[in-house]
Amino acid sequence: MTSPESAEAFRDWITRHLDPLEAPPSSVDRSDFDLTPEHAPAEAAVLTPAAVLVGLVARPRGLSVILTRRSDALRRHTGQIALPGGRCEPGETPWAAAVREAHEEIGLEPALVTVAGLSTPYRTGTGFHVIPVVGFVAEGYEPRPNPDEVAEVFETPFGFLMDPASYEQREMETADGVKRRFYAATWEDRTIWGATAGMLRALYDRLYGAAVA
Repeated sequence: MTSPESAEAFRDWITRHLDPLEAPPSSVDRSDFDLTPEHAPAEAAVLTPAAVLVGLVARPRGLSVILTRRSDALRRHTGQIALPGGRCEPGETPWAAAVREAHEEIGLEPALVTVAGLSTPYRTGTGFHVIPVVGFVAEGYEPRPNPDEVAEVFETPFGFLMDPASYEQREMETADGVKRRFYAATWEDRTIWGATAGMLRALYDRLYGAAVA
């Protein structure tokens, strides 16, 4: 069990490794094409701004991360594991969008979220430029998933997600016959893969200074 003093120091350490909210955007992005750069688009596309919340909850055994399983009724990424989030509204900051989307998707009250900073931007193959927003979630959080968007809300230990041994590289063939590799991590009976795994792996690299493997 982590003592209150060491827990607070760990929170501060995480915050120091993130980009401040008002800092210029990072010049280095991660993307769905990190493991297959030969298939990255030749020309820069116009991407839709989006944000996700990496919500860190203090539990007796340490921090955990809030994740969701997307509703089977959604048109895109049906049933996949995801961080709460979505596209930014015009003029909306990434941190405001992440907190708003978390409230809409899982009932997380904005007052319970203390935003710590921003992780590495991530470009998806579906045309989104996603800013992962890291925030600490206070006691009192009770998930209330929106059934139109979320089938399930669960937590995964932060230590598991920050362990490079948790990730493996998998390969799939797209509809147009292109083979793509991606990160995947399996916690209990749930597989975290694709952009979500890529963003969490990028957070590990940012915090612990590991090179992309």
